[in-house]
Amino acid sequence: MGRHLKSAWISVCAVALFAVTGADAAEFPARPLRLVVPYSAGGPTDVVARVVADYLARDLKQAAIVENKPGAQGAIGAEAVARSDADGYTLLVVSGSMFVLNPMLYKKLAYVPDRDFRTLAIVTEDPLVMEVHPSVPAKSVAEFVAYAKQNPGKLSFSSAGTGGVIHLAGEMFKQMAGIEMTHVPYKGAGPAMVDLLAGNVQVMFDSFGTALPAVTAGSLRALGVSSAQRRPELPDVPTIAESGFPDYLVSVWFAIALPAKVPENVAAILKASLDRALDDETFRAPLQKIGYSVKRPQSAAEITRFIEADRARWSEVVKARNISLD
Repeated sequence: MGRHLKSAWISVCAVALFAVTGADAAEFPARPLRLVVPYSAGGPTDVVARVVADYLARDLKQAAIVENKPGAQGAIGAEAVARSDADGYTLLVVSGSMFVLNPMLYKKLAYVPDRDFRTLAIVTEDPLVMEVHPSVPAKSVAEFVAYAKQNPGKLSFSSAGTGGVIHLAGEMFKQMAGIEMTHVPYKGAGPAMVDLLAGNVQVMFDSFGTALPAVTAGSLRALGVSSAQRRPELPDVPTIAESGFPDYLVSVWFAIALPAKVPENVAAILKASLDRALDDETFRAPLQKIGYSVKRPQSAAEITRFIEADRARWSEVVKARNISLD
C-alpha cells in the first residue's frame, strides 16, 4: 500500500472510530443502570439509593435497579463495583464511612477509594440523633451521662456495623463523656433500629432521616443532635455540643460514585443527571420530607475537599480508641 493511500486509510479509520465513540456516548445509557447499595435494605443508604434510582430512570429514560450487597461495613459492595466493567452501567451508593473510615480501619482493603472510584455527587449530609429507648430514664444528655456512670456495664448501643459512623459516633461520645457502653453491631441500620425499638439495646446514634419517624411518633426519645445548630424538625432537642460537649460535631453523608476508569463522556452524562437531581425540587422534596438534608451540586474539587475534611475529623477518634477491623 502506497504512503498516501495508507495515510488516507488511517484517516478514514480514525473518523470511523470517532463516529462510533460519539454514537456510543449519545446512546448512553442503552440498557438498565445498576445502583449497588453495600448495606441491607431499609437503612439510610438504601433510602437514598431508591430516590436516586427513580430520578435517574426518569431523567435518562432507562431503568435503574437497586441491588443490595451488604457485608464488611460496605467493603463487599464497594469491591464488587470496583471490579465491575468500567462502562458506567454500575454505580456505587456510598456512605461516607466506606471512603473515609474503612481505609483507616482495614489494613488490607480490596479497594482504594481515591484510586478505584470517581465520586460524582454528594447527595445528602445529615447529623446524627442520640436516641434512647423509653426504658432509659434520662431526659437529657447530662442525665444520660449521670445514669451511665451510676449503672456501669448496663447500657448498650446499637450500630449499622463495626467501624461505621454510627458506631464511631458512640465511641466518640463514650470517650468525651468518660462512660462505658457495650457496642452491639448489626448488618445495617434497619436491624439496629428494630432491636432499639424492642428495648434489646438502650441507645443509638442514628442518622437523622431514619431516627426522625420513631422520635416524632414517641417510640424513642431524642436527647441530642450532632450538628452545630438545632434542627427545625426537632426544635426542642438540643445539640450535643450545647449539652456540654462543644467538640461533638458529627455527620453522615451519602454519595454516588463510579469505577475510576469509566470514560469521561459517560461519567459526564451521569454527573449532569445527578446535578440536575440535586437542583430539582421533585427530587429534593421526598428526601427532605423524611429528614434528609439534600446537598446542591458540587465540583470535583469541592467534593475532594469535603471528603478530606471528613477524614481529618475521624482519624483522631480511630487512633484514640485503637479501633481496627483486621
